[in-house]
Amino acid sequence: MEIKYWSDIACPFCYIGSTRMKKAMKEVGIYDDTDLELKSFQLNPMESKTAKPGDYINHFTGGNKAMEDDARQKMAYITQMAAGEGLEFHLDKVVPTNTMDAHRLIKLAESKGDRDLVERVISRFYKVYFTDGKSIADHGVLTNAAVKAGLERQEVQDILNSDKYPKEVVADEVEAQQLGIQGAPFFVLNNKYAISGAQPYEVFVQALEKVKAEEAQA
Repeated sequence: MEIKYWSDIACPFCYIGSTRMKKAMKEVGIYDDTDLELKSFQLNPMESKTAKPGDYINHFTGGNKAMEDDARQKMAYITQMAAGEGLEFHLDKVVPTNTMDAHRLIKLAESKGDRDLVERVISRFYKVYFTDGKSIADHGVLTNAAVKAGLERQEVQDILNSDKYPKEVVADEVEAQQLGIQGAPFFVLNNKYAISGAQPYEVFVQALEKVKAEEAQA
């Protein structure tokens, strides 16, 4: 089975949705022998590389103070939703910044042909963004996170100081546009079935079981 999913490090539902998908893959018994490929999808490619903690609420209010109570309720709901998957969110600390460099380093990890390495890099970046409240656009933060995940420090620094991989990131986004994908996360199974959003765990299990059964009959 082949699974592709469009995702952004700055997307809480991408973190939650991909976690549910991986759990479902293990439940169905296909995790170890199934390709799971992250496709880049910047929710806001024009986002600044500079921001400060506390700015995240503006994503929900648009700067409208009157909407802050409602925004905090939404943030609390997302935090609770994440906790249900064993994820620790501190949305009040999130620093909303550009994610292009994070996606470039994910492409670097993918070039190594080591799926576990790629998963560690992605997970580490999510943790830095949603749990630690650090800027995912800061090269020092990105470098330390990538090295902890298993990439070589010098190679990471060389990539960050170069113009390598943005074309690959944009190519993923162009593919998403061609498929009519308008948001993330978005999962495509065997280029045939699609799951949009952080659907309930059971939805992922049912979809995987359907595809697995079809493959068994082929």
